[in-house]
Amino acid sequence: MGIPERRTQLHVPRHEVPRPRFPAIDTHTHFGKLLGVMLNAGDRYFDLYETRDAVAAIRGKGVVKVVNLDGGWGEEYLRITEKLKDAGDFILHFGHVDVARFEEPGFERLVYQTVKAHKENGVRGLKFWKVIGLVMKDRTGGYLRPDDARLSCIWAAAAEFGLPVLFHIGDLNAFFEPADEANEYIDTFLEHPEWQFTNQGQFSFPELMRMQENLLEQNPRTTFIIPHVGSFVENLEQVGRWLDRFPNMYIDIADRINELGRQPYTARRFFTAHADRILFGTDMLPTDIGRYPIYYRFLETFDEYFPYRTEKGIKLGDWNIYGVGLDDGTLKKIYHDNAARLLQLS
Repeated sequence: MGIPERRTQLHVPRHEVPRPRFPAIDTHTHFGKLLGVMLNAGDRYFDLYETRDAVAAIRGKGVVKVVNLDGGWGEEYLRITEKLKDAGDFILHFGHVDVARFEEPGFERLVYQTVKAHKENGVRGLKFWKVIGLVMKDRTGGYLRPDDARLSCIWAAAAEFGLPVLFHIGDLNAFFEPADEANEYIDTFLEHPEWQFTNQGQFSFPELMRMQENLLEQNPRTTFIIPHVGSFVENLEQVGRWLDRFPNMYIDIADRINELGRQPYTARRFFTAHADRILFGTDMLPTDIGRYPIYYRFLETFDEYFPYRTEKGIKLGDWNIYGVGLDDGTLKKIYHDNAARLLQLS
């Protein structure tokens, strides 16, 4: 499956960071359906882990709470909460809305009822995925836009009930380019060919970014978390401009330290300048908890040229990364305080 990672002969200081310098809240994890998608387990994703064992292992990494983004709605919400009941309040949930019904006459009422139920059930936010924009189509055959007016009732309901919205809109730039030998992510496509978004009629990356801007601008009362470094980790200057322009925008760093870690000087300046709006997130699966020390090492040390993934992790580029050595004030905000404020935790 692709080219194996090369062994480096480089001799530089190395630091193991098994626990974070401050208690961490992981705002981007998957314990439900997306876990099944990622591991080709179908509907058997609950068989992949034991709740108590997973929670104990995550706590052992210095994490005090996690956000499960696979909360679903209706029966799926009941299933996931039953599976995770032994976690108590260690696992918080973001719920979903049945967006597939967006063209039905009663969609606005359905949305309101779903979001209201989520709020009453203690759900802490809403989550939407890139199927909006890259997969779902309307009756005319056109792809559903993230800023489509037919979805505006969702953002209005989220604002009314005070629920932040995590919306995964764009993917890495390379996923929208031809999957040839010049593409840095060619090995990734060998494992995940479905991550190539070059089909006829699909939106381009620049088009999706304009829609993302529209969404933020048109819904100032709704707080959005744009994960994976605001959809545009390859251009931190642009993400910084968005954060300056849109006070309702937060970002997380989930599954993007591969890119952040090869631009350590730029990334360090970015983290420091926007420390109040960045969330600690890892895209953690309960089958790959070993990624935590790698994130801590990246954030806390100036280590050079080290691997960004575990043996179970997905290969996102054939390179190593460098640490950004953040100061304590910035670390505390990113690890804990920003999420605690956004999720209204005591």
